[in-house]
Parts: sequence; C-alpha cells; structure tokens
Amino acid sequence: MARRTKEEALETREQLLDAAERVFLERGVGHASLAEVADAAGVTRGAVYHHFDSKAALFEAMVERAEMPIDAAFESAAASDDDPLDSLGKRALNALLQLASSSRVRRVFEVVFLRCEYTDELATVEQRHLREREQCLYLCGSLLDKAVELGQLPRDTDTRMASHLLYALIGGLMRDWVQAPKSFDLKAAAPQLIDLFMAGLRAAPPRKNRADIRLARS
Repeated sequence: MARRTKEEALETREQLLDAAERVFLERGVGHASLAEVADAAGVTRGAVYHHFDSKAALFEAMVERAEMPIDAAFESAAASDDDPLDSLGKRALNALLQLASSSRVRRVFEVVFLRCEYTDELATVEQRHLREREQCLYLCGSLLDKAVELGQLPRDTDTRMASHLLYALIGGLMRDWVQAPKSFDLKAAAPQLIDLFMAGLRAAPPRKNRADIRLARS
C-alpha cells in the first residue's frame, strides 16, 4: 500500500508539472495561481502544497524537469578538451537542437522567456537564472581560454566578449524561433548558423584593447 501511495504521489506531481506548463503558457506566470494549476491538473489545492510550497517552487521544478538547453550544453567545464573550439561549437549546436527536438523544452522555454514576469514572488527564480547565466558564460569562457592556450585563438582574444557573443546568438535564435517557429526551421538552420559563428570567431575574434592587456600583465 505504501509503495502504491508513493507511486500515486509521483504521478500527481507529474500531473501538476504538466498543468503548470499549460497554465503558465496560457496565463503568464505572474497572473496564474496555484488554484488554477490545481484545477487544470484535476487535484485539490492541498495536493499542490503537498508537493510545492509556493508558485516559485512549482515554476523551478517545471524548469528543472525540462532542463534548459543552454544550461545543459555548458553544464560542466571542459579544461581537458583537446579541441576546445570544436567542443564549443558542438555544445552550442546541441543547445539549439535540443530546443528544436523537444516539445516540452520548447513549451518551458516559451514560459520562461516570453510568459514570465519577475515579480517579487519570483525574485528567487530571477536570481537563480542570473547565477546560471554567469555560470554558462564562465564555462564558455573556460573553453575559449583553453583555445587561446592551445594557439587556436590569438593571445589577445577577448574571451569574455566572445562568450557574450555566442550566448547572445544562441539565446536570440531560441527566443526568435519560439516566438515565431514558422519563420524558419531551427533544426535545419542550426548547423549552418553555428558554423558561421565559429568561422567568424576563428577568422576575426574580438580583441582586448591595449589598456586591458597592460592591466592583465600588471
């Protein structure tokens, strides 16, 4: 009996997360209530609070279940990569393909970036997303620093700026496609777009200005 109860609890949790995706997408996170999520899931409000003590907790669990593409692609440092630029391009491509290939990831991505207002209620969620952004930029920069160390990029390459450029490219493509998916085929276009960026990075990487170089050497 206890085993069945645990299985039922897990099933209810999944129903709530499914319902949260639908309700947040339709209403927007800020305007949606836990009561509406409970109704959409066909459970009581008490069942919601049994699993999630706040809307922020429900929202974060929904995001974690889908695993955001950029975070997943750059989830670990790659200091040991023999070809860091190739690894960087593959990670960026995988992020785009994950979004293009998963309807769940696409729904959650749309909620996070198009249907979420960071009110006081979701302040902790916003802070977490900012930390994850910085972590992603750091890991991307680690690959680029390794590329500089191996001679794949000039020593005066501004790896922080290059990280921002790649992050902006991936995030911009994702937002644009989620907002207007019929405007282009992301899955088909992704390899060419990443190859184009990587070719530009190799041919003309952003450079540190002389003041930055002097400061780094001092």
